[in-house]
Amino acid sequence: MPLNSKSKQQAFTAFVRPHLDRLYRLAFRLTGERDDAQDLVQEVMLKLYPQVDRLADIDDPGTWLGRVLFNQFVDSRRRTTTRRLYLVDNSEYAENPDLARSESPDAEQQAGGELTLQRIQAAVAQLNEDHRIIISLHDIEGYTLTEIASITGVAHGTLKSRRQRARERLQELLQIDGPVRARDACSSGRGKENDELRSVS
Repeated sequence: MPLNSKSKQQAFTAFVRPHLDRLYRLAFRLTGERDDAQDLVQEVMLKLYPQVDRLADIDDPGTWLGRVLFNQFVDSRRRTTTRRLYLVDNSEYAENPDLARSESPDAEQQAGGELTLQRIQAAVAQLNEDHRIIISLHDIEGYTLTEIASITGVAHGTLKSRRQRARERLQELLQIDGPVRARDACSSGRGKENDELRSVS
């Protein structure tokens, strides 16, 4: 039996609400702009709402929603081919210099090899698109390779290879001797970013 308007809205809210924070973070990582992230999530919500009667049958809503959002992002990029993919633009951190991306870390940071958020963001921004995506989703946002394979449609083995090459490239860019995981340095800066995303949900 089809849901009435009120029941439909309640069912849709119950389905998406537990996953909104993560969806906004994913959208933000892909677009690099808060406004674009909001637009992307809104597009997904508008696309899914008419299908609310079928959403209850989704086995893994979080990963499924991530895949829908990623596909929407890819479709949007195809329509605007002149735009480049950025993980985080420094305008997002204009109000907090400690989080701002630095293209030229100071000599003390370079000499000490300190993995600050500024250095990580600057290095990640220099990765190619495939490597930025795997670092962003896996090492920063914490998606598993299985989840990323489901979201992006890229084979698990390919993702594993990309992750390794991306980390090696980060190691070169950061000029450090040991292995690096972007999440280790970026985790301290996620609180403010997450608060910003929650404020628009």
